[in-house]
Amino acid sequence: MLDTAPRLASPWPAWPDSPGSGLASVPADESFTPAQVLAAASRSRGPAGDWAVLTDHREWSHGPLDLPAEPAAWYQLASGGGWQAAVADTCHPMAHDIVAARTQGLPGLTAAWCSLPFAVPVLCAPTTGSGVAALQTAVKAASAEGLPLQRTVVALTATGEGRLSAAAKAAATMLQSLVSAVVVVPFDPHIHIHGMAQSTRLGRRTTEAGAALVAAVLASAHRTWGNPLPPAPVPAGLPTESVPVRPAQPALEGVLTP
Repeated sequence: MLDTAPRLASPWPAWPDSPGSGLASVPADESFTPAQVLAAASRSRGPAGDWAVLTDHREWSHGPLDLPAEPAAWYQLASGGGWQAAVADTCHPMAHDIVAARTQGLPGLTAAWCSLPFAVPVLCAPTTGSGVAALQTAVKAASAEGLPLQRTVVALTATGEGRLSAAAKAAATMLQSLVSAVVVVPFDPHIHIHGMAQSTRLGRRTTEAGAALVAAVLASAHRTWGNPLPPAPVPAGLPTESVPVRPAQPALEGVLTP
């Protein structure tokens, strides 16, 4: 799990069971070794086993950590750590990023994340009226920009017990023909209170929805690139002991997001 949000805007630092040395131990402007990356990762226990989280564990009073904006730098970080799959929890406003990039004639973060090797975008939205409206706007912006909606997975997260609202049902129906899959994640009181802390105590329906979400992402990747997936490209110029955190050339363009 790659936590791209600034320390004070992210809940991830409070969730792992065994905190690692954190992202501060892997400076964005210096080379790093695979051992440094593994030591930086925190450990969290989940229903399917342990997983690693790269996040910031400094005290709240420290200055903002200089996190790299380039998705390729995060790809290098995951590659340097040797993980087979990575989920990037991005924090930039997607629709705004797409429109701003087009208006300014600049490459956008959303497009850059989508262009990483074997990237399957995952759009998450609450099943509220405003959440569904924001999702529909984001999908329109992505479609207008030619982003890969055909391999995108949508996760609609319920905000309370009971049936989905009419607006959420209509959005799910509308999106079915535009994206790879739509998965509904049910309301979980434990997540509502504790977040992803004590993730081994998630409800059965939540665990089943998580498995369905992973299966949808893998199915999208397999339809796009084949099954089994070919080996992921390794960032250029990876020495044996030291890995430059920023790509030396744009050949890295073009693991999972947003």
